[in-house]
Amino acid sequence: MQKTALLSIAVVASLVTAAIAQSAPEPEPAWRASALALVPADFVAGEAYRTADMTGYLAVYPAGSNDPKFPASVFAARQVLVVRLDKDGRALSAELKPRSDATRGNRDTTMTDPDGQESEFAKSHAELAAKRATLPDSTEPCNLGAWSEDRDPKGLNVRAEPSVKSRVLGTLPPPYRLKMGGSENTPEDGWLTEFRIIGFKDGWFLIEGATPPGKDYEDEKKYPRNAPKPYAGRGWVAANKVGANYANGGTRMGGLFQAPFADAKWTQAMRKLGGPLDTDGGPKRLLACSGYWGLVESQDGVRGWWRSLCSSQVTNCS
Repeated sequence: MQKTALLSIAVVASLVTAAIAQSAPEPEPAWRASALALVPADFVAGEAYRTADMTGYLAVYPAGSNDPKFPASVFAARQVLVVRLDKDGRALSAELKPRSDATRGNRDTTMTDPDGQESEFAKSHAELAAKRATLPDSTEPCNLGAWSEDRDPKGLNVRAEPSVKSRVLGTLPPPYRLKMGGSENTPEDGWLTEFRIIGFKDGWFLIEGATPPGKDYEDEKKYPRNAPKPYAGRGWVAANKVGANYANGGTRMGGLFQAPFADAKWTQAMRKLGGPLDTDGGPKRLLACSGYWGLVESQDGVRGWWRSLCSSQVTNCS
């Protein structure tokens, strides 16, 4: 009965998400097309987010922002391409300048206050940045839900440092298949071990708070006492052994961003079973993270940033 109920909830949630149509994108300012030729070769143009006094402001981000070897940081200083316009609204010249203004929220979302949403995330990122000193040196602060995808019967090693040569602190269990006389809700492939990602460095995620696989989804009174217990402390796991589901981060759905900002270049991406990318399912690979953003590869091979990932194995994370 519980398994049927949970499945029904998942189906309904998926249908609700699919039924919520995003608004149509705003047409871009006419000057943006002529300004693209002025973008420096090592930058990628994003949204033309403001026009004032014969001047256009074009969001730009380093060309390698979605490279997992050198991923962008949501905490890094930004630049803007300030474009001088002629009387007909065409770009005459442009100059890169430091950027201090806020990110403009995506208009083609279901958010009633997209700029307010960006403001809230900016505050949350400031709080994460303030905690950087509590993390190991050179660790990028993150806050994402995730799980272990390692099928090794011995489990996924959690290490003291981001290196395969580092000391093993403990392990995270492989997928766990409960047997409770038919009353279990276990998926066909077993429950995965969930945790929080709190940092990233050189292809490794810093994690903490791992929970026993499936315990949050099964009847607590019947959950086996001999079920595998994961190492729940802080430690490092290899990024290629980690997965997650997409959650609603209040940005444009249907694709991924070139940098961890809502005004970066956006590219369409698809779900595993077809249709534009949304909160139904997860990426093919989770490559890196920065704040509340995850650098991912979609199921159809698009690489980019998505804001907000979760570890729910029952419903989507709308």
